[in-house]
Amino acid sequence: MAEPMKFEELRVLQAAEAVADGIWRQVVRWKPFERDTVGSQLARAADSIGANVAESYGRFHYGEKLQFLYYARGSLFETKYWLNRTATRDLIPSEQVQNYITQLTDLARQLNNFSATLKTQRHSSPPPKAVREAPVEYTVERADTPTLSETIKTLIALEYALDWSTDAGSPLFVEEELNWLQTIPNTQYLRVSSPHL
Repeated sequence: MAEPMKFEELRVLQAAEAVADGIWRQVVRWKPFERDTVGSQLARAADSIGANVAESYGRFHYGEKLQFLYYARGSLFETKYWLNRTATRDLIPSEQVQNYITQLTDLARQLNNFSATLKTQRHSSPPPKAVREAPVEYTVERADTPTLSETIKTLIALEYALDWSTDAGSPLFVEEELNWLQTIPNTQYLRVSSPHL
């Protein structure tokens, strides 16, 4: 039997780490004010992408795995926001910002592929085998209140009745978002200027 893949071997995680480590190397060289304000937020957001991919990998349930990929998606957008701020405030050269933006866009596509793989596995895998004990009947005083076993049965039925196929075709990032990720703000008009400088 083949050895299971370690999460460090995931290409999507390696891509997230490359972005985060590159940003870190930039930020640690900044002046204290820039590093402690924009830099800290940027580094945390970039680190959070890979951390959420790793946590997704470590989760057992399909829904949890996907939820952490959505968290990674949010962190990717936050990273893009802070990169826009660095371009506007001349903290990172525009060419380097564009390089990070290209990496983020590629990473978004990899997250789409990773989530699609999870969704495919969800539909093609048999349900996990588990031991289920028969529910114990508990009675309640009110006749119109369902018993605990009825509630449990209903919840289990709902869990298996969810139609995940409607989610199967929806990517984490739609094409419009991928296009937006690739843009860099027009810094000519957005530069922060102070009349006091």
